[in-house]
This record gives sequence, structure tokens and C-alpha cells, in this order.
Amino acid sequence: MHAQEVIRSIEAEQLKSDLPTVHIGDTVRVGVRIREGNKERVQPYEGTVIAMRNGGINQTMTVRRVFQGVGVERVFLIHSPRIASITIVRRGKVRRAKLFYLRERVGKATRVKQRFDRGI
Repeated sequence: MHAQEVIRSIEAEQLKSDLPTVHIGDTVRVGVRIREGNKERVQPYEGTVIAMRNGGINQTMTVRRVFQGVGVERVFLIHSPRIASITIVRRGKVRRAKLFYLRERVGKATRVKQRFDRGI
């Protein structure tokens, strides 16, 4: 076996199989494992998916939300053990691969149309 095949087999073991298909523009609730002292809890982070990058074990998604009037973006490694769950709240209908234009928008202008042809 070549080194690349060994790496691919190790990565295949780490891939999560129970994830929903997430698209750009979807509103998702990501359960993030937070460690506080010796206790662990799951903290939900809900927002709009504005970007997806890479593939396989390195796949990431950028989720944006507005918290107390300030836009907050977090990049999540989808297959990370720190991600407990990904739930789709609503499907978005967009025509772009990256929604970086939402950064300049405020209030109702940041709304994304809902898509009904894909199930949740």
C-alpha cells in the first residue's frame, strides 16, 4: 500500500455518515460540544450557511448569524468530533455558491427565500 492509500483509509474511518445534505442558503442548527471544566455540554449555534469548502474529511461550512446587532460567522469542520449534530431548520433558495454579499446587508435585506422542493 502506498502512503496516500493509507491516509485515505484512515480518513474514511473518521467520516461521519449520519449527516444531512446541507446546501448554501440553508438555515442550520449546529450542536457544538463545549467543555467547561470537567463537564461537557452541547451548545446550539443557529444561522445561515453562506459557504461550503473542500471535500472529504476537510469539508467545512461557514455559518453566519446576527447576535445582538453584530454579525458573527463561524467555520465548522463538518466531520469534527466536536460537532454533535447538524439539523436543517429551513431550506434556502439562492443562486450563488457563496453568499458573502449578506455581510453588507442589514435587517430584512439579509433574508433568504425559502425553498419548498427539497425536504427538511
